[in-house]
Amino acid sequence: MRLFTMLYGAFCYIAFFVVFVYFMGFVGDVFVPISISSEVDVYSENALLVNISLMLLWGIQHSVMARSWFKDMIASVVPHHVERSTYCLVSAIVLAILMYCWQPMAGLVWQVESPMIVKVLWGLFVVGWVLVLMATFLTNHFDLFGLRQSWLYFCQKTYTPVVFTEILVYRWIRHPMMTGLLIAFWAIPTMTVGHLVFSTGMSIYVLIGIYFEEKSLAKQLGQHYIDYQRRTKRLFPKFY
Repeated sequence: MRLFTMLYGAFCYIAFFVVFVYFMGFVGDVFVPISISSEVDVYSENALLVNISLMLLWGIQHSVMARSWFKDMIASVVPHHVERSTYCLVSAIVLAILMYCWQPMAGLVWQVESPMIVKVLWGLFVVGWVLVLMATFLTNHFDLFGLRQSWLYFCQKTYTPVVFTEILVYRWIRHPMMTGLLIAFWAIPTMTVGHLVFSTGMSIYVLIGIYFEEKSLAKQLGQHYIDYQRRTKRLFPKFY
């Protein structure tokens, strides 16, 4: 059973990693056969409705499964040592469905012509994803994706929660991972209608998700987190 738990955790981690790497190409319209702005001969009349539904599916799954009441509800079926791995696996499946079922949309919103500005935007695009990855390691990458939980169970060690520390970017902003995603969603030289719909929808999800996440963290960590909220910004640091 312990070996199965460890293998399950590793499988879920790899599955999410593969899907997420494809997602980066999907958002940037690079290196993947199907992207957010793929062109087709005939565009679906229901593309907007389908795409909004897909983003709602992602938002509901990602938010509901992260809530404490949902974790408590499924605790008898999905124990703690595989709960995070299962969350990552389901997230990978839903994200794969979103990308596979995404409906291309005709129309161009903007296209940057200046080579210098194009390079700057692509640089910001890369910075956004680097910030996302860096933020996972500044907290605890392996705990966030469930590997630490399954490993401790395999070694028959008691799980201890990761202690929150204000390190590097976390000294100025509370959600650097979400900041990185917002940058990656919008720092694009060619903005199609489909990409605009995606970036707008996912940005709204990020803001709603942050609201509920902060309520949960304030309840969980108490005054320490409330004080942290007062001296930091949610997404972008204040420049003096």
